[in-house]
Amino acid sequence: MKSITIKGSQRESVGKKATKALRNAGKVPCVLYGGDKPVHFSADEKSFKPLVYTPDVFTATIELDGVTYNAVLQDIQFHPVSDSILHVDFYQLFEDKAVTMDIPVRLVGSSKGVMIGGALRHNLRKLKVKALPANLPDYIEADITELEIGNKLYVTELKNDNYTFLHPDNTVVAQVRMSRNAAKAATEAEG
Repeated sequence: MKSITIKGSQRESVGKKATKALRNAGKVPCVLYGGDKPVHFSADEKSFKPLVYTPDVFTATIELDGVTYNAVLQDIQFHPVSDSILHVDFYQLFEDKAVTMDIPVRLVGSSKGVMIGGALRHNLRKLKVKALPANLPDYIEADITELEIGNKLYVTELKNDNYTFLHPDNTVVAQVRMSRNAAKAATEAEG
């Protein structure tokens, strides 16, 4: 999985006044959970752009005063009006501890059902996956080549030994449905 480096500095004071002063200076207050105790730090708002404003998933390498932590983005809070980042929570990664993440789904192939006029529905764009950090994929590839009109692609067909899906087995990832044009052509062909 791809990683992004975020350079920051630890915060001593975590009160309301200190946090407001940080935000006015263009910095974002952050917390890193998962270790022995939470680590409070701040980083430039610009450094979060490649991590937040993308459909892809990344791990984050956080550098604080010479100490490096591997983490994943856990939660982010935005300002309701200006949409600027107010606060970010990270979860520290350990090589031997499994972690849960939402991984994007990429559809590959050309569906047979779509070629004859069906409509493709991409029901789930992200799937919740649990795996060790080394086994986390950048994306999950879903092959839709064999989908005919009326067929569905279930999570069970995407199984992998490196990670487990945290969805029921009957969860539909993609499906090909009858489109209006295909239905009209079928009734005209019958009549």
